[in-house]
Amino acid sequence: MPIPPPSMHALPTSKLPNVGTTIFTVMSQLAAEHHAVNLGQGFPDFPVPARLVDELDKAMRAGHNQYAPMSGVPALRAAIADKTARCYGWRPDADREITVTSGASEAIFDAVAAVVHAGDEVVVLDPCYDCYEPAIDLAGARAVHVPLMSGGKGAATFAPDWQRVRDAITPKTRMLMINSPHNPSGAMLTAQDMATVAELLRDTGIYLLSDEVYEHIVFDGRRHESALLTPELRERAFVVSSFGKTYHCTGWKIGYCIAPPALTTEFRKVHQYNTFCSFTPAQHAFAAMIHAEPEHYEQLGAFYEAKRDRFRAQLETTRLRPLPVPGGYFQLVDYSSVSDLDDLAFCRWLTTEHGVASIPLSPFYQSPPEGQRLARLCFAKNEVTLDMAIARLQKL
Repeated sequence: MPIPPPSMHALPTSKLPNVGTTIFTVMSQLAAEHHAVNLGQGFPDFPVPARLVDELDKAMRAGHNQYAPMSGVPALRAAIADKTARCYGWRPDADREITVTSGASEAIFDAVAAVVHAGDEVVVLDPCYDCYEPAIDLAGARAVHVPLMSGGKGAATFAPDWQRVRDAITPKTRMLMINSPHNPSGAMLTAQDMATVAELLRDTGIYLLSDEVYEHIVFDGRRHESALLTPELRERAFVVSSFGKTYHCTGWKIGYCIAPPALTTEFRKVHQYNTFCSFTPAQHAFAAMIHAEPEHYEQLGAFYEAKRDRFRAQLETTRLRPLPVPGGYFQLVDYSSVSDLDDLAFCRWLTTEHGVASIPLSPFYQSPPEGQRLARLCFAKNEVTLDMAIARLQKL
């Protein structure tokens, strides 16, 4: 007997039953509705470098407006290889190991879809960026959440507990996902952490996904410990980077993935049927910008460190307590002296009643720590924006 077609009114069975609208969209909409200063979603409100805009205009006027090669414009892949060699002392093969993507989120999705199979497990470190688990779910796999360390209420360190990571690894583990500098905390992995990751994965078939989108935004003389610095890791790693974070142009959605040839082959199989290629004029513009002004990414840490220091000094005049920020452009604040509300309720209240939008941390967790009272503020803003936010926060 033939199977009857489903009713046109029947609801489909969701492949992502636990996913709704992202917290970033929710808080940005709330900020717009209440005319709040938006320190929630992580985007700069200052200009893109003038040289980059000029190069984009030049690329469009030169006719670079059609499909780019699937793996990325050759000039950009060569520029990425040069930049990688300059930063990390190792040059990837531009043709076989670099793929340009439509943002870092696409690269993360492609990497998971390329090598993670139904029934596999992927270890993620909580709190983690909210696109990780949906990518794992869509692959038919299971995210295994290992919490980063916390010293208790308001005293989170966000350092990995490597023994717990070791305990979470099973014969089903296919991938470990790490992120440094870390979103949302700004914590950074050390050279010893990376050596431990290498030891954990040695003699296994486990792949590494290293999310390094804030690689150039590091402070206090620290070095970003890229997976590319460790030969043993880069042989099994997908390393994901973002031009949007580095060049203040998140809306252009251009990122890239560096992986060894065998992994890149599988990665591109997914990429070519996902987006196929990314915004062509921007690829030409980034290729020119990387070579013309390497000082931009080399001085980016100092640029944001000045913003961090100024914003932290201003926060000291409020009842919010800023936590340490080694890297990235987010500042966590402990609001426990202001309110006993949970973080979702507090961030909504802060937006609607005091006109400052922030991001709660609980959506970054599978199981948020009991009693944690932390919110995330973005300081990738111009001084006028931050000053306006501080004036409102001082009234708490």
